[in-house]
Amino acid sequence: MREALIFKIASEPSEFEQIHQLNYETFVEEIPQHERNAERRLVDRFHAENTYFICVDGKRLVGMAAMRDQRPFSLDQKRDNLDRFLPPGRKVVEIRLLAIRPERRKGKILLGLLELMVRYGLARGYDLAVISGTTRALKMYYRIGFVPFGPLVGKPGAWYQPMYLTVEAFRKRVAPLLEQARERKGAPGPSCRGMSYDAGSTGGLITKERCR
Repeated sequence: MREALIFKIASEPSEFEQIHQLNYETFVEEIPQHERNAERRLVDRFHAENTYFICVDGKRLVGMAAMRDQRPFSLDQKRDNLDRFLPPGRKVVEIRLLAIRPERRKGKILLGLLELMVRYGLARGYDLAVISGTTRALKMYYRIGFVPFGPLVGKPGAWYQPMYLTVEAFRKRVAPLLEQARERKGAPGPSCRGMSYDAGSTGGLITKERCR
């Protein structure tokens, strides 16, 4: 029987090592954005500033995303005057490195990661997220509520669409899907309850949520 999925903020050395490995598998081997290397691991250039939201099955990392609120964003370096494309008066955060293992993409891992990120973001006052969404998954981003802006960025084989998501769009598009997942007992994907909150050394980070 498959273990309950755990959605949490990465904190252990073994988790960070798996993040580097999944980062390589996704953004080097699957999407040729970066160059190959013999180690088959890719440490993000903003690694020290990233907060990583992960999903683990047992001890195996099966999904991840990173959040960072320090400017300049990665998108600032790809799109001049980024703020002119965004709704005014917002507290903006950038989401990057969204990756789910291919064999687990038909489940509800994405919803679980999104819920964890939104809860974390709302606790810190963020109400707008920007992302460079791979053109291979634009339908998914549109379904979530992301709004595209400007031309594509990247290179052949690794094109990305700059997009933003408001908290209002998330509540309209994704919150109902999360509620449906909770109500479908025995259905695949997360039925997430009992969010734990650690107010100790992590400074009040949401740390873990068990989902079946």
